[in-house]
Amino acid sequence: MKIDLFYGTGTFPVHLDDRWEVEVIRKPVMPVSPDPQAAVRKALSQGAGSRSLLEEARGRSSACILICDITRPVPNGLLLPVILRQLLDAGIPKEKICILVATGLHRPNEDQELEELVDSSWVLENFRVENHFARNDDDHVDLGTTRAGTRVKLDRRFVEADLKIATGLVEPHFMAGYSGGRKLIAPGIAHRQTITTFHNARFMSHPRADSCILDGNPLHEEQLEIVGMLGPVFAVNTVIDEHRKLSFVNFGEIVQSHLECVAFTRDFVLVPSSRRYRTVVTSAAGYPLDKTYYQTVKGMVGPINILEPGGNLIIVSECSEGLGSTEYAEAQRRLIDLGMDGFFAEISRKDYADIDEWQTQMQLKPMRAGQVYLYAGKLSAADQALTGVHLIDSVDEMLRKCVNECGDTAVAVIPEGPYVVPVYQPG
Repeated sequence: MKIDLFYGTGTFPVHLDDRWEVEVIRKPVMPVSPDPQAAVRKALSQGAGSRSLLEEARGRSSACILICDITRPVPNGLLLPVILRQLLDAGIPKEKICILVATGLHRPNEDQELEELVDSSWVLENFRVENHFARNDDDHVDLGTTRAGTRVKLDRRFVEADLKIATGLVEPHFMAGYSGGRKLIAPGIAHRQTITTFHNARFMSHPRADSCILDGNPLHEEQLEIVGMLGPVFAVNTVIDEHRKLSFVNFGEIVQSHLECVAFTRDFVLVPSSRRYRTVVTSAAGYPLDKTYYQTVKGMVGPINILEPGGNLIIVSECSEGLGSTEYAEAQRRLIDLGMDGFFAEISRKDYADIDEWQTQMQLKPMRAGQVYLYAGKLSAADQALTGVHLIDSVDEMLRKCVNECGDTAVAVIPEGPYVVPVYQPG
């Protein structure tokens, strides 16, 4: 049996013995829009908790539209032209419209990468498209402090815009429950101090800071409070199937429209499994998510609910851009030097997390659940030494070895990685 995992811009073939008991865990078939542009126009005409976009835009003097950075396959080429034409029709001058890439603490997206991200020459030729820089103090407005003690500083281009719109993709997120909506604002356009506060070990180690959980999730609750400091904010939310085709799109008040989108996607991304497995094979969801090892950690965390304690987790990720940021590499180096318990003890003493060390903290979950094996075709030897997991040259050979050593021929395969969250439901 051959199963293709998402890998880079293509797929990675995995060969399994026909005698094995194999469960392929993927989303149920999702509805796909026959006319995506018409679906977007219809969504903008009927807001969830708001009027239509055209009505909300009339009389506004300026607008700022947030888009995700290159790590998310949002269909910007579909969304942005329709949104922008409606803003122009409403009377907002194009020079008063800014498209802001919500990078959080990720690197900026520029040149050819920005062209790929926006995916519309008309948009690039006619509108300002700018990156958020979380480390630039003067770019941010101080909005006060949350009840949990987070100092809230957000990009002034968004704060001072008359019309505020976030666009994005709603999918499982291993910390915030689901991506999209309020996440475009915090961490998307937040100052580094804001991000490193509500990404500290106290927030990250909360049992409700997990995939597909919103109720009681401290990150989600903090994000909602931050959004509430801004006044009216709107969102265009999308859901895509595993072939990146548009399945759902809506518009409206940012919290209500996001929850409506979550309600749609939940039944597709949460996939029940009747047993736990000694051997699980998964991916980091392919391009663009598997460009770095930093993002690959999401694929490790997603399946641990169906991994038998002490089991084997095999993951493929191209890692075409290497490990990630220099700060992340340093966090991984501390993990190697201190060990899991020592690293966690160190970060638990901090009010502010070091940049990107929260991803290393999340890696502790699969490392404590079992053995993690990584196939990363483009990761250098120096970067491999900082992963903290077992590097392999052959997925097929490691798969056979795991099955033979554990004596259990039941294997779970998750082709789409972190975009699918398997849930153990006995019986």
